[in-house]
Amino acid sequence: MTFEDIKKDKAVNTYIRQADAALAALGFTDHSFSHVTLVAEKAGYILETMGYPARIVELAKIAGYLHDIGNLVNRVDHSQSGAVMAFRILDKMGIRFTGVLACALMVIGVCIKYFGVSHDFGGDSIYLNIIIFKGNLPLSAAIASLGFSIFGMGCEICGITVSKIITKWFTGHELALAMGIQVALARLGTAAAMMCSLPIAKAFGGKVGAPVLLGTVLLIIGLLAFIVYTVMDKKLDRSIAEAKGESEKHVEGSTESDDDEKFHFSDLKLIFSNPGFWCICLLCLLFYSGVFPFLKFATKLMIANYNVPESVAGIIPGLIPFGTILLTPLFGSLYDKIGKGATLMLIGSAMLAAIHFIFAIHILPYGWFAVIIMILLGVAFSLVPSAMWPSVPKIIPMKLLGSAYAIIFYIQNIGLSLVPMLIGKLNGADPTYKTSMSVFCSFGVCAVVLSLLL
Repeated sequence: MTFEDIKKDKAVNTYIRQADAALAALGFTDHSFSHVTLVAEKAGYILETMGYPARIVELAKIAGYLHDIGNLVNRVDHSQSGAVMAFRILDKMGIRFTGVLACALMVIGVCIKYFGVSHDFGGDSIYLNIIIFKGNLPLSAAIASLGFSIFGMGCEICGITVSKIITKWFTGHELALAMGIQVALARLGTAAAMMCSLPIAKAFGGKVGAPVLLGTVLLIIGLLAFIVYTVMDKKLDRSIAEAKGESEKHVEGSTESDDDEKFHFSDLKLIFSNPGFWCICLLCLLFYSGVFPFLKFATKLMIANYNVPESVAGIIPGLIPFGTILLTPLFGSLYDKIGKGATLMLIGSAMLAAIHFIFAIHILPYGWFAVIIMILLGVAFSLVPSAMWPSVPKIIPMKLLGSAYAIIFYIQNIGLSLVPMLIGKLNGADPTYKTSMSVFCSFGVCAVVLSLLL
């Protein structure tokens, strides 16, 4: 697929026109074809200037052209919305192509960000007058933001693609364990990034670009690893075709020719009319909204309500991701062996509600008790995902699995964007955290109800 192919795609052009119309109604400046074409050309120019191969430059132009289509849904989190919409277009070409493109978008995005944070642009700036920002934005920040937006689109598409790939390879073969390991490794990467970025920057004389450059190297390794996977995946498809007695000519290189027939938007009715899917979708929204936004201010909670010294207060909530690295695969393996996914999700949701209730009523204001409660939260945080993600392929056909995961991720990201703003206002009005913890507790109670409906 080339940049010219994307520019001629009727669906893409419709998205761009309607996204521009939606932004115009909100009072934004021009975001039509002239804008996305300019972004595409500038992104390509930056990578071409940095000496990247012609194909990478081409992919940068594609990413730049698609980067604003999510505004058709909402200005808030439009990169995630755009990723879901772009995924549907790319998914027709198969998970191998989509995965390579997603990895390439992440590499391109982080390269542009590195260019933005590591080069001296003097006093150059860009004037913006939009709803959320009005004023001069330094050119370095503008370029870094463009890179991060492209990276975010690739990251969202990659997450959906990886879930679909794991389902393809491990259905009937310890699927929950495989997904648990994938989640564990993802959280290990997140924890490492949060813990190592500042020390790396300090080690290189306070250069912000140092950890970004390391991220670039790691993403390039990831892209190469996925290319190796595509070779393995082709071998799997050939072996499956031979086992079925089909000719290699009949198989275009993927079992997707069996499962992922041509997509029709009318097929989405199978997702939207499935009550089980909506239960899982809302459970995901409530559960993750009850964990990640809480972790943003958990350190302050430890200090204010449990008399934990500031020097160690950040360590306690920081241990949760490390606990899930071990527990999520363990619970996933348990789910593979005994089933009872709804029961595991029910237990995890009940634990979430109980933990936030304890934080709300503020009993036993001691550091050791806070440590115990946070450990239990880590257990709950492992129980629900280990059963929730493998449950989706059981109720959604393989053909629609990418769309299903995309919808779940999109709704989850809405919660992760809006809930922190709500909690921030509540904490400002009630510094004892009782009100905000009560809200988190209500999320857990609703999650319990949804688990009972599964």
